[in-house]
Amino acid sequence: MRYLHTMVRISDIDRSLEFYCKHMGMTEVRRSESQTGRFTLIFLAASEDVEAGRANAAPLLELTYNWDPETYGGGRNFGHLAYEVDDIYQTCQRLMDAGITINRPPRDGRMAFVKSPDNISFELLQKGESKAPAEPWASMENTGSW
Repeated sequence: MRYLHTMVRISDIDRSLEFYCKHMGMTEVRRSESQTGRFTLIFLAASEDVEAGRANAAPLLELTYNWDPETYGGGRNFGHLAYEVDDIYQTCQRLMDAGITINRPPRDGRMAFVKSPDNISFELLQKGESKAPAEPWASMENTGSW
């Protein structure tokens, strides 16, 4: 058995790709459309997997866009997606500068949470050892849910 992908439903392709690709650093590796099923599937790979040439062998994120409008609730039973980052502080600052809310700041130098435009929680984890606690993160409060 091999883990292949995680699927999340999206409501706006452009807004979602801006978040996942531009801000989170993922790369679109495959896209397909089903006229009969009335949906678009977009598969994304993490940047490190793309750089290592394993984008199609590593687990992917599948964005599913249904052409007929639907409202998706934010079920906490889904949990979150987790990604390792080279520098938790730089990543969070870059996201904040882009207008993305840091729901759970990296106060511990190890872990932060943000949400996609469709309220999918992302856990960001510092690669390797935790960074030393630093401001403004150490005293920043949580915002919303994560």
